[in-house]
Amino acid sequence: MSALEREMLEIGRRARAAASALRLASSEARTTALKAMAGRLRGRADAIAEVNARDVAAALGKGLTEAYIDRLRLDADRVRAVADGVETIAKQPDPIGAVSAEWVRPNGLRIQRVRTPIGVIGMIFESRPNVAADAGALALRAGNTIILRGGSESAETTAAIVAELRAALPTSGLPEDAIQHVPTQDRDAVGMMLAGLRGSIDVIVPRGGKSLVARVQNEARVPVFAHLEGICHTYVHAAADPAKAAAIVLNAKMRRVSVCGATETLLMDRAIAPTLLPRIAQQLRDAGCELRGDDAACSITAMEAATDTDWSTEYLAPILSVHVIDGIGDAIAHIARYGSQHTESIITEDQGAAAQFLREVDSAIVLHNASTQFADGGEFGFGGEIGIATGRLHARGPVGAEQLTTFKYVIHGNGQIRP
Repeated sequence: MSALEREMLEIGRRARAAASALRLASSEARTTALKAMAGRLRGRADAIAEVNARDVAAALGKGLTEAYIDRLRLDADRVRAVADGVETIAKQPDPIGAVSAEWVRPNGLRIQRVRTPIGVIGMIFESRPNVAADAGALALRAGNTIILRGGSESAETTAAIVAELRAALPTSGLPEDAIQHVPTQDRDAVGMMLAGLRGSIDVIVPRGGKSLVARVQNEARVPVFAHLEGICHTYVHAAADPAKAAAIVLNAKMRRVSVCGATETLLMDRAIAPTLLPRIAQQLRDAGCELRGDDAACSITAMEAATDTDWSTEYLAPILSVHVIDGIGDAIAHIARYGSQHTESIITEDQGAAAQFLREVDSAIVLHNASTQFADGGEFGFGGEIGIATGRLHARGPVGAEQLTTFKYVIHGNGQIRP
């Protein structure tokens, strides 16, 4: 057995032991620890930002994209915002022990479905070091332990954040090993996590680029919560309010182009495109966005011609593809063909059209008259998210504390026996 394998198995063993202790810990103890985590992050915001500046400088030296750098960067204000998110998680109702359903059988048995922790979560992520705080806090709120393996570009920042999270745990008598950080960048460590560390890991959550998520989905021997990519659409319907549409499209694309909820394709009804598309296009160009359109879009206002690959590309950059369509049926069909089942929005004042879109579009998040950039656990009131799942099993959409639980059935009897 290699030294790396021994190290990883020991991490798994400690995580499993901590999970057993955490399962019995009180809600008050976990809440106290979460508040202490928020306090430590807030108090160390400047120091964490200094560590992050070194990671950012090294990444710039490697010529990484601006979108990647934006996801990596954590200044002091962003660290304090992360601390605020952890504090929000601390204030949330504890999902553990909640009764989600209850009924009584004719024989008098009272059956309850009760939320319980999953156990040990393995989290593999790339550039976003704030994920360590979000994931660690959400896992703890849900009574789980977590093993974090960040990317090489964010290694120092991730280690600094995890150190603060771990230091807060003993304040309420919880084991430090409830949150662990894989200290090596050896890719073999990822493979060992995907194999489950000999039964120590119950679920894997990847968060990063397409190649990382694809590897996890292909190689994992334990369940996975994942989305492959965020090809999000905003559809401007013929009955859209022009001012509302212009503001929403600009925000959906340009607020932060590097997030998975950024709109990548604008769909617009042909009936309003000649009057509304030039206005929206000019706003986007003024904000620094490159436009790539189909023949109809290019004939209405100046932009580059789109290719077939544009419709299925997650740019994560100030680039937007534009497709002029003939009604809601075309919009739904385009999303079904090219989308990634992440997040889609319709802009319209026609309530019937909105209802049809929300009903028929099969994505994890669908919105009416709102920006796709609301695809975020914090905006849902979760305090943060461990990721956005686009699958159909167990969790879908932002994965918060409640989604990091499973359940058991608790049955109360009074001497019943089965005939």
